[in-house]
Amino acid sequence: MSKRTGGGAIRIAVAAASAVRRAGLESIIGSHAEFQLAGSFATVASLAPFARSTELDVIVVDSNSIHDLLLEPTLEAAIVLLTEVSDARSISRLLRSGVRAILSRESEPDDVLSAIFAVYDGLVLLSMPTAESLAAVFGGQPLQVEDELSEEITSRETDVLRMLAEGLVNKDIAARLGISEHTVKFHVSSILDKLGASTRTEAVTQGIRRGLIPI
Repeated sequence: MSKRTGGGAIRIAVAAASAVRRAGLESIIGSHAEFQLAGSFATVASLAPFARSTELDVIVVDSNSIHDLLLEPTLEAAIVLLTEVSDARSISRLLRSGVRAILSRESEPDDVLSAIFAVYDGLVLLSMPTAESLAAVFGGQPLQVEDELSEEITSRETDVLRMLAEGLVNKDIAARLGISEHTVKFHVSSILDKLGASTRTEAVTQGIRRGLIPI
């Protein structure tokens, strides 16, 4: 379910070492009426303190150096990464660190716009080379193993997982299901354990991959 209800602009910050590429991102964001550019930075390290003190919806980063993204504690805003990094190990680490979309640095403006809307709506978006890299590593797993893993997830846990994919926080999930936040935390912990995930984003990625979350 989309979070876009017409209530306000999507607040976005950008980071790119290149002033030219940074200006390009600023232009893309400025071209859309639903977007508000909240900040623009040369590095992720300089953006991070701002992100922690400012309410942001999406962060767009243009970089081939993922070091800062992996070192920074997970930020609340969804991250769109423009990069040429495509090895499966790095991609997996990036998804665990909070990155929700990975695109080529040469992506068209419309692709960047689509990625921003996708991550704002709680989805995970990968470019074809990135998806193929993950498939080459994980695609050979026997289907019966995935089926067994999927069967471990209860119906209620599936409901919670799908709400995580929508970007809902524990309080909102509790209100929608009519349960306590403590119970939601229990379900989330169980989901992470059963899917072998270390973060909510990784759990959503696994859920999509195993067919638990419709796309």
